Amino acid sequence: MENIESILAHGIPFLMVLARITGLFLFTPMITSSTIPRMFKVLLAFMFTIAIYPFVPVMTLPATMDMPSLAPMLFTELLIGLAIGLIAGIPMMAIQMGGYIMGYQMGLSLAESFNPELDTNSSVIGQLLFFLSIFLYISVGGFETIFLILADSFHTIGSGTFTAGDTPLELLVDVLDSGFELAIRVAAPIMGVVSMLMVAMGFIMKTMPQINIMSIGFSIQILAGLSTLMVLIGTVGLIAGDEMLRVLELLNNWVQSFAMIGMRHG
Repeated sequence: MENIESILAHGIPFLMVLARITGLFLFTPMITSSTIPRMFKVLLAFMFTIAIYPFVPVMTLPATMDMPSLAPMLFTELLIGLAIGLIAGIPMMAIQMGGYIMGYQMGLSLAESFNPELDTNSSVIGQLLFFLSIFLYISVGGFETIFLILADSFHTIGSGTFTAGDTPLELLVDVLDSGFELAIRVAAPIMGVVSMLMVAMGFIMKTMPQINIMSIGFSIQILAGLSTLMVLIGTVGLIAGDEMLRVLELLNNWVQSFAMIGMRHG
């Protein structure tokens, strides 16, 4: 009986660790892909929980713990993982948004394909840049950094101590603002080239009406946009990589800020 009671004493803390890791898995890029079997995701989250749980600080639970008091604590743990996964994935969504703007300007808005990572349709250029962002995320060590930040959060954000007021709304707004800026920066060269090309085609149409510019303008527009993207793809990678590293650093600073708050209260 004593052995069983000692095992049951770890049940609630284990569930709280599992809830935080599950929240991360709901928004982390690639892991949320519909192409990955759901059972594999569950087992992966369970394995990470087993790996992290021995290093989690011992948490003090109320003497009487029931479901009405346990549910809010599990929700707050889920919210921490959701916040980390959502904020970390915004730069990748911004790059895809920039690709969608490129495709729309080049006239490829009708050429859409299914993106299994987001379980939705997306433009061809947007999906190309989204997969590029995944490779960039792997190259800068994004996935390892996310899990390290989550592991550190157990030492800085005690289980059951996170409240709605601790939600990183300012950080989320900042990352969303920089994400829109990143999308415009990525798409700006294509938008500029296509705009100048349309102005040039308008002059040609007015000065030489015998040329059916509408029949060849569409192809020229696509070729010009793809050529510009091919030339600037390296610059796009550098800009996107810097933004990913910046967001990860902001996330790490947010998690570490709870340790500083705890030291002040202590």
